[in-house]
Amino acid sequence: MSAADKPLPPAFKDLANDHQAIKGILIHLNLASQDEAITIKALTGGVSSNIFQLTTKQAQYCLKQALPQLKVAKQWLAPVDRVFAEIDWLQTAASIAPDAVPKILGIDQTSKSFVMQHLGAEYLNWKAELLVARVAEKVAGQLGNIVGRIHSQTALKEDIAKRFANDDTFYAIRLEPYLEEAARQHPELSPHLKALIKRTQHNPKVLVHGDVSPKNIMLGPLGPVILDAECAWYGDPAFDVAFCLNHFFLKAAHMPRLAPALLQGAQDFLKAYLQEVTWESVPELEYRIASLLPGLMLARIDGKSPVEYLAAERGAVVRTLAIEFLKQDDVSFSIIHERWSQAFAN
Repeated sequence: MSAADKPLPPAFKDLANDHQAIKGILIHLNLASQDEAITIKALTGGVSSNIFQLTTKQAQYCLKQALPQLKVAKQWLAPVDRVFAEIDWLQTAASIAPDAVPKILGIDQTSKSFVMQHLGAEYLNWKAELLVARVAEKVAGQLGNIVGRIHSQTALKEDIAKRFANDDTFYAIRLEPYLEEAARQHPELSPHLKALIKRTQHNPKVLVHGDVSPKNIMLGPLGPVILDAECAWYGDPAFDVAFCLNHFFLKAAHMPRLAPALLQGAQDFLKAYLQEVTWESVPELEYRIASLLPGLMLARIDGKSPVEYLAAERGAVVRTLAIEFLKQDDVSFSIIHERWSQAFAN
């Protein structure tokens, strides 16, 4: 039985339509009193969790609960206990880059949920900003530095590796719905994609976030703030880097007018990240990043979570380029960058 197929705990209850249960959690965590009114607003945008904005007399909070079935068209199951890996990642990252993660204010074991700092109106969602053509120049480099520092300070540490030995969960919510599904859709590429899966599974070097994506980055007064660490896993650093780089390339395909700025952002992110790498050979890591990237590109076209903003004809170009790169033994970031510029920035 895989991690995703395990039965839910008997006490698990979906909080989506249970405001009384949400209020009870706040009271239990001493974040609200028994008699006070609480305004509860469901937040949209994510596919893997219930997320609520909670307003009490004293403050605003955000409550997050992991869901067993993700909100996508194809069946995508995931273990709800992943919420505790997310909590641990946020707490670990806070010890390294305290301004780059929200503060955790309370944990409710029964509902598999936690309450964290609510990021107010001064925080802007990076994905939303990019999709309305606002490219903040410094963000990519700042984010590359943050991810690099978290990787560097958790690299090759046995105690952290044991805490985040979430191999089954990572496979269920990252490798299977992305690379395995792409392999099912493209049998001729299955050997390439399965080799990427195997390699990714056998490079346990750093604490991986697993979803470094603009939708999970808030732009605040002190720089980027990283959310949504439920994929947290001790594994291959190439995954975080390639996963984030993929979004620069996909948005460049979507918005050719902004392609030069977005592709520069990809370069800035990678450069800032690689400056923090001390735990292994930079060329070796760069190769794993570059060869994984086209697999993730293809997965966002033909995997279980296709990118929603790409027009069909641009998605077809992304698919063609990703397949071309997957078949190149000597693929590199510079090759991908140059070909993308030729396809979308001219």
